[in-house]
Amino acid sequence: MEKAVKFGLVGRNISYSFSKKYFEQKFQKLLLNNHSYEIFDTENLDHIKDLFATENLKGLNVTIPYKEQIIPFIDELSEEAQEIGAINCISIENGKTKGYNTDAFGFEKTLLLHQKEFQKTAIILGNGGAAKAVQFVLKKNNIPYMTVSRTTEVNYENLTEDLVKENLIIIQSTPVGTFPNVEDCVAFPFEAITEKHLIIDLIYNPEYSKFIKKAAEKGAKTANGLYMLEQQAEKAWEIWNG
Repeated sequence: MEKAVKFGLVGRNISYSFSKKYFEQKFQKLLLNNHSYEIFDTENLDHIKDLFATENLKGLNVTIPYKEQIIPFIDELSEEAQEIGAINCISIENGKTKGYNTDAFGFEKTLLLHQKEFQKTAIILGNGGAAKAVQFVLKKNNIPYMTVSRTTEVNYENLTEDLVKENLIIIQSTPVGTFPNVEDCVAFPFEAITEKHLIIDLIYNPEYSKFIKKAAEKGAKTANGLYMLEQQAEKAWEIWNG
């Protein structure tokens, strides 16, 4: 009998995640009957080392809220992950863990698919692990940006319509509005949104977040986080099988 090969997702309150279904479909398609993908929904990282030691565990995805918190428990980081300061993918080989950031890969694919020539500067809403990958990609593509969060100088309360009009790429990187809290939405001056704007919300469940719906009403081009999720998952699969 073939040896079991295990993968999984680490996060908190993540029953909504599409990753399990996504990878199970992939295993089915590739006839990998010995592969499995589990959800590790954990309140904290106290026992993460025990999880890493799980027999036949080859790789993990990492999601909210542990993309930054998990780093001290990792043996080695890829160059990109080091620079970003957040990881969402771990490979486990011979008891050693290595952290990667495939969010950056997925976000860059999404951005370049939708960005128009005249959309030159960006506003990032949020400053967590996902935002760090977004910042990395914008820097790499020479797109000036400003970060808006609860603690930044320009925050949700004082973000002006003028700033929104000046920056035609808006990236919503917070988990606000994720299932099941689909009616939630970050405070934002939607009146300033026009058909010239590109709005990317990294949320993929629901398909259309409240933020995306409100931006679409103003005529903006919108994209959710599903393509990014698929792209970063493919990159993770590549890493695990490298």
